[in-house]
This record gives sequence, structure tokens and C-alpha cells, in this order.
Amino acid sequence: MQENVGILSTGVYIPNNYMDSKELAEKTDIPEDVIREKFGIKKKPIPGENDHTCAMGIKAANTAIRKADIDPNDIDLVIWAGAEHKEYPMWTASIKLQYEIGAKKAWAFDIALRCGTMIMAMKVAKDMLLSNDNMDTVLIGSGYRNGDLIDFDNPRVSFMYNLGAGGTAVILKKGLNKNIVLSATAETDGSLSETVVVPAGGTKKELTAEGLKNNENHLDVIDSEYMKERLNEVSLENFVGVVKDSVKNSGYKMNDVDYIAILHMKYSAHKFMLDQLGLTEEQSIYLNEYGHIGQNDQIISLELALNKGKVKTGDLVVFVSAGIGYAWNALTIKWG
Repeated sequence: MQENVGILSTGVYIPNNYMDSKELAEKTDIPEDVIREKFGIKKKPIPGENDHTCAMGIKAANTAIRKADIDPNDIDLVIWAGAEHKEYPMWTASIKLQYEIGAKKAWAFDIALRCGTMIMAMKVAKDMLLSNDNMDTVLIGSGYRNGDLIDFDNPRVSFMYNLGAGGTAVILKKGLNKNIVLSATAETDGSLSETVVVPAGGTKKELTAEGLKNNENHLDVIDSEYMKERLNEVSLENFVGVVKDSVKNSGYKMNDVDYIAILHMKYSAHKFMLDQLGLTEEQSIYLNEYGHIGQNDQIISLELALNKGKVKTGDLVVFVSAGIGYAWNALTIKWG
């Protein structure tokens, strides 16, 4: 009989600085009521002076270690699941994370699937735990501040005006018969792989002084019309599909789901997805005071739900996310 892998603890770090709907409206020339009601943002955290990407993941990881009450030397593997926009380009953040938390006996690597990375990392960690006899505990850390890459004068990236900042961490343990990580599923669509990019700074285009003036070091949408058309064709179907597959492959039905942790998106899309899944607004939390903190949204949502009593022992919890590129993924957990 296969051993279980469970969530030993989680950690969240949210900066103290915020941008509220009024300030965001002023920066974008979009009416504040539209920012609050359509974009679904009352406020969102933004990084302070020392809130670098990996640094926020380190803070969240230390919180998770304290909550788990474990010795960092008990950690066998550290996975960085945070954003590629971090302290330095071409830099392995997991090794810094491993060092700073004192996990001297672990080894480390980075993993990336944009905003779907945390779910993917949890699947990879579970599979590695079950396939390695000498591995018992994995820490996954993440940080995110891709809001740095948004030009508020560029309407093509308006769907990313919700980007915030923060960090999360998860500790998974083999043989833990609580908070059991079940099945994860994913769907990817490579036809959208080059629709949203930072245009310069890679091998295709050098970042020049002129490029800096033109904000070519910021995120941009290369073909807005195609992206919108393609996402209208596949996005909702893929969101619903990965959730249903994850639940089914975990041995359950959709009416068994008690809580779903959804990435932040515009409110109408959030509500429509719940309707399509046969779930109610009481079975989720809309992150309108956080915005979209990338791959961290699901862990933030879970902690909020635990604090509010929305997730209890015996509940079936589903994480769902999507990453630009595009990728959709979901993960089912039996809580308690």
C-alpha cells in the first residue's frame, strides 16, 4: 500500500505596504468603482524596500518551519517555486533559500510554470518523496513581485494590474496521514506561449538604453487579439476540466468538494467558474484585498479559509491556478 504524503505546515508572508483601489485608479486612469467591482481589487500588497522575491519566500519558509516545529536539518529537499523575476537574473534561488533556513542536509532546485508553479511543485515533491526511500520531508518556497514589470500606461496589460507581492511556503512529509495531497492534473496550450513576454533582455532581443526608455523590460502582450480569442475558446473549459479531473482522479465527485482555492481574477470570472463547477461563493474566498500574488494565491486562500473556519477536518479542498503561457492546473487535498 502506497504511503500518504501530507501537508505538515504552511507559511505566508505579506508585505506591510499596500496600493489601494484609489491609488490604482489614479495610476491607470480607470475609475475607482471599476477597479473595485470589475477588476476586484480593494487593495493589494506591494513590496517594501527589503521585500525581494526570494527574501519573501525565506520569511514564509521560516514561518512554516516554526509552525511545523521541526529542525531545518530534517528537511531533505528544498524546491523554489517562486517567480523568475527575482534578486538576480540567471540565479538559483532555491540554494539561497536552503542556506538561509539552515537546511544543511538538504539539496535544492528551482522549478517554473509561472503562476501554476506551486501546484506543480507540490505534485513533483509528492512524487519524489514516494520514489526516494531516503527522502521524508520537502520544503517548497515561493516569492512574487511581478507587479514591478507592469507599465500602468500600457492598456494591453490591464488584466495584470492586479499583481501584488508576497511569499508562501509548504512543508510536505511522507507518511503523514493528515492534510493528504491527492491527485494533481494539468493542461497546457503552447499556441499561447509567446503572447505575454518581457520583449527585451533575452536572446531574441538585447535590452538597450532605447529599449529601457520604451519599457521593453516590462511585461507586454504581443498579440492581444489572438490571445483573447484563444482564451475565450479554451480557458474556462481547461479551468473546469483540470478541477474535475483532479477530484475524479482522487476518488471523489464534485459534490464532495468543500472548498476551492482559486487564483485572483476579475470577479465575474471567479463567480462564473464557481457556477460552472457547481460550487457556491461560500466555498471559496475572493482575494480582493490581496490581488493576484502569482503561484502563492492558493496557499494564501487556504490559510484565510482555515482562519475563517471555512476549511475543517475531513473537508475536501481543491487548489486551482493558471499560468501565462498558458497552463492550467489543479490539486486535491483531503484536509485534517
